[in-house]
Amino acid sequence: MSKKICIGILGGGQLAKMSTLAASRLGFDISIMVKEMHSPAGQLTHHESIGWVDDELHLRSFAQHCDVVTLENEFVDHHRIEFLEKHGKKVYPSSVTIGLIQDKLLQKQTLKKNKIPVPAFIEVTADHTFAQIAKKLGSPFVLKSRKMGYDGYGNALVNDEKEFHSAVRHLSNRHNNLLAEAFVHFTMELAVMVVRTPNEIRTYPVVQTIQKNHICHTVIAPAQISKALAKKAEEIAVASVKAVKGFGIYGVELFLTKEKSLIVNEMAPRPHNSGHYTIEACVTSQFENHIRSILELPLGSTKMVKPYAIMINLLGKQHPQSKQDLYAVALKHPNAHLHVYGKEGSRVGRKMGHLTMIGDDLKKILKEATALEETISL
Repeated sequence: MSKKICIGILGGGQLAKMSTLAASRLGFDISIMVKEMHSPAGQLTHHESIGWVDDELHLRSFAQHCDVVTLENEFVDHHRIEFLEKHGKKVYPSSVTIGLIQDKLLQKQTLKKNKIPVPAFIEVTADHTFAQIAKKLGSPFVLKSRKMGYDGYGNALVNDEKEFHSAVRHLSNRHNNLLAEAFVHFTMELAVMVVRTPNEIRTYPVVQTIQKNHICHTVIAPAQISKALAKKAEEIAVASVKAVKGFGIYGVELFLTKEKSLIVNEMAPRPHNSGHYTIEACVTSQFENHIRSILELPLGSTKMVKPYAIMINLLGKQHPQSKQDLYAVALKHPNAHLHVYGKEGSRVGRKMGHLTMIGDDLKKILKEATALEETISL
């Protein structure tokens, strides 16, 4: 019998966990590298390597056992990816793609160069004043860390000089280099998952994402927009992935303006929160197509199995329930699909799990899923 294919994942959170579940179902082995033990993905594999990518000996040893390597997030320095590639390993996304995406200024410059609609933006240096930036971008504007920003961390809405100085101090603690973007007055936030191999490219339905304290809270699939707008969003998302020379799976976030224009907000080179609904709602989940794509296997259908789906993130609350109480409440609804990530500790706003409902009546499943989430405390 031939040796099992082994997939290496850098990171061990919920995205790695759900990718591991998809890979194991197809008969592949998974090795993960994580900074600390007892990660969500580490609970599912015996091949858990404790350490991180800045240790070259450790990274090389980890990669030796892997046929291909992928990432759970875009925060792995692209030079570490290049190191693996120079030692003969295929990595998805590649060092080139990561280099273009993980720095948000380079990401925006790359998209703009490829005629993809993005907000007006400028690089922010130590010499910039609030007045100078506001003159170019208008007020308010959004100040962002060029790297290490997610779930609202690394962003600040700036209305005046005082807020500008406060935001610069705060964001510089996350990453020294900053950029500013024009504030987009949007009517809806949208997202598209794109999966690509050298032979195929597929998109999942365009979804609406609803934020809570800058964290994705609710996903409505498909977004209730016209077919023409949905098609345009898919075209922009595909163009964005091609612009960064991307292969594998990508989440592309967009703003829909009151003028019905679409503007790319950000993109992520990995499975994405907006695609969790695909586990139950689509023929092939984003996680299975992630695995298929990095192995350059035929991609599965991205069509939905029911007309509508609702996904709600289960964010950490102040007084978590006991596991017994949690399951007694969360599993009471016969059509709810519960996912608990198995994280070691909870804090307010931390993504602890999600629930999904699919059905033929959008209003009904949205009402039921929202009511159920309110009774759950993780």
